[in-house]
Amino acid sequence: MIVTPMWLLSSSVLLLFLTVLLTPLIKGSQRFLINTSFTLTSVASLLGVIGGVWAVGGGTTEKIILEIGLPALPFHMRIDPLAGYFITVISLLSLFVSLYSIGYIKGYLGRRPVTSLVICYCLFIAGMLMVVLADDALFFLVSWEVMAAASYFLVMFEDEHIENRRAAFLYIVVAHVGAIAILLSFGVMAGLAGDFENFSGYTFDAMRQAQLPVQWATAAFLLAFFGFAAKAGVVPLHVWLPEAHPVAPSNVSALMSGVMLKTAIYGIVRVTFDLIGDFPWWWGAIVLILGLVSAVMGVLYALMQHDLKRLLAYHSVENIGIILIGIGLSMIFTSYHMPLLAALGLIAGLYHTLNHAMFKGLLFMGAGAVLHATHERNMEEMGGLIHRMPWTAALFLIGCVSISALPPFNGFVSEWLTFQAFLLSPALPNQLLKLLVPLGAALLALTGALAAACFVKAFGVTFLGHWRGHHTPRVREADFPMRLGMVLAAATCFLLGVLPTVVIDWMDIISEQLTGSKLRVSTGAYSWMWLTPIAPERASYSGTIVFLGILFVVVAAYLVLHVKPGAIHRAPIWDCGFEKINQRMQYNATSFSMPIRRIFGFLFNIKEQVKLIPRAAHPFFPKKINYYLRVRDRFWGWLYKPVVEVSFYLSRRVGRLQQGRIQAYLIYSFITIIVLLVFSR
Repeated sequence: MIVTPMWLLSSSVLLLFLTVLLTPLIKGSQRFLINTSFTLTSVASLLGVIGGVWAVGGGTTEKIILEIGLPALPFHMRIDPLAGYFITVISLLSLFVSLYSIGYIKGYLGRRPVTSLVICYCLFIAGMLMVVLADDALFFLVSWEVMAAASYFLVMFEDEHIENRRAAFLYIVVAHVGAIAILLSFGVMAGLAGDFENFSGYTFDAMRQAQLPVQWATAAFLLAFFGFAAKAGVVPLHVWLPEAHPVAPSNVSALMSGVMLKTAIYGIVRVTFDLIGDFPWWWGAIVLILGLVSAVMGVLYALMQHDLKRLLAYHSVENIGIILIGIGLSMIFTSYHMPLLAALGLIAGLYHTLNHAMFKGLLFMGAGAVLHATHERNMEEMGGLIHRMPWTAALFLIGCVSISALPPFNGFVSEWLTFQAFLLSPALPNQLLKLLVPLGAALLALTGALAAACFVKAFGVTFLGHWRGHHTPRVREADFPMRLGMVLAAATCFLLGVLPTVVIDWMDIISEQLTGSKLRVSTGAYSWMWLTPIAPERASYSGTIVFLGILFVVVAAYLVLHVKPGAIHRAPIWDCGFEKINQRMQYNATSFSMPIRRIFGFLFNIKEQVKLIPRAAHPFFPKKINYYLRVRDRFWGWLYKPVVEVSFYLSRRVGRLQQGRIQAYLIYSFITIIVLLVFSR
């Protein structure tokens, strides 16, 4: 037996399906089921990591054909560096989350059985891996549906809550609308790759070799981009995402936000750079503009949220936007035959794909630990958790620093690379792009500042201060498996920030195959410590040196403040002369976001009310003040609500055809036959 990357990845998928088959046999002991199934899932994920890293590092392409599809339409599987990279991203986070789930899912014991959750969890990961491995349209769409159906049932796991059922329904509708667009895109490419008389063009190899006319290539790209954008949560197709991610179990939220959205990014890159290959500059401009809109709108929506998981979900919209910015820039540079700059943009987008998977998975796991301990998602009812959950607080802080793009953690590196691609835009010959790209750099800078503010709010309101809730729960720190999953994700965020050149040298083969150039000639020129994406005269960054500098400052500050006696004085809080301060007087999430809401309020549908309840004896001194605030997404009212209302209206009209009488149904059948006979001539 020869072990290859494809063998490892096939074994990973088979082990996941084996776990699905094993689950009903051991469901009698739910605790044993949790320990066994998630241990097997961790092993399967580890095999995926090894196979993905090997495929990228080796730079080879391996194919196999499975004779299990439709007659004369077998399934084709292919592993190449691009697929290997996304499999690494999916499997790495799946490994961390599966270890975390051993502790997290035990919180459901005694409340509800978890058999269905385990089955759908394994199918969900297997579906994502098969999407990336698929090398034909049929297998891709089958895998896509496995992934979508499994995630639908995971979102609806706690189906006794109406918001779960509503979110799952909205998610599956948007997912299938996107799947139809992807199907049509593949249909266009397969039809032109074949002879319209058989299905020979359904393989990706046939599509790669086809010479698509510009108009049909544009149709295929727009359909594919629309379909994948619906899955990725790109504005304005994002409305399902902040509904589905918060209500799903937190381990599922970590996978949906961290890696499921990346299967859509994989689809965009695969179709655009690999299957089509040649495209005009304005395709990249579309991707860039929608990426900028998603980044800015996502972080602004996140700032308005009080639900911790909903806040994280909106930040997924923001980070998908940042990834699309890098991909859009790469497409623009590719169309103008600037391969090195195209490689820079593509590496920036792909590196942020990995970074976002790690820090968003960490943050959702941290939010799950908080929910597990407090049974509360509303930040207004939290506070002071750093004293009761120090491990979770420290690890959540690492995730906050990473997603805020602050050095020395990983989020800074990928956004810094994106800025470098922006700063080199004057080399473009198009005057419109010379205006658009600097504006995009400014919007990306605004996004970074708002993201930092948002996570100051998220961490400060949740973990600092005192408990704000009306009841005091018995809060306990997360158990060992949950902490292990978060520690591994946090360590990965740190390593990706301190050693970016090692990772970029490993993944550079992808940019070489898709754009014709790579960054290794510059990243390796000044040792592994220095990242010089284009040339050292332009810009250089060393995560290792930055980390050592920050560490020196922290150690020096600690020594100055703690070695000398009396350097730190504790005193009562300044209270403006008022002595009876309590925890309800703290800054909360609403007050923190109020200045941003005042500035950008026109982007939201805001309803704010203040009601004073006066005292009978002293009407000028109110007995009670009721404050009501509702912030809604304008896109729901602009785009989706009219569609929903029209759909219900048409359904009610069509429903009148159901008379309940056999005579009416016979008349309908007779009319249908007459119409068919008329049009058959």
